[in-house]
Amino acid sequence: MLDFFNHSQVIWKNLGQIGITYFLTALIGWEREQEAHTVGLRTFPLVGIASCGYLLILGVQPNSADQSRVLQGLITGIGFVGGGAILKEGATVRGTATAASIWNAGVVGASVAMEHYEIAIVLAALNLFTLRALLPLKNWIDKRHPQLDDSQQPK
Repeated sequence: MLDFFNHSQVIWKNLGQIGITYFLTALIGWEREQEAHTVGLRTFPLVGIASCGYLLILGVQPNSADQSRVLQGLITGIGFVGGGAILKEGATVRGTATAASIWNAGVVGASVAMEHYEIAIVLAALNLFTLRALLPLKNWIDKRHPQLDDSQQPK
């Protein structure tokens, strides 16, 4: 009976970590959805909880070499997913902030799995701040320095 009790504590802890990750990354996804981006409310939590889950399956006291290999794979894999969010239309490239946010969602999930909750919260908050609060500054800069369209590009 004691084994079951100890095991159920681990189960509840893991579920809590996945829930925290889901909440933090869903906030970022919600912001992207509000900005009418194709990647948003569904993708961000999925990337976050997958990252969290991959590290949680290593167990309660994971080997640091195993953690390192999983993190390396996550960094590469999430970069590939984020690359799909980047669109090039002529001289214009869009989606880089969304791609970077996807990568950040993976780090949020990994941070929660490794019990670095403060890092996860700060990363999620800074991601939201960057997307929301810096948008007016970006728009102002874009108006002052409009991108060259295809007809103005040097040959």
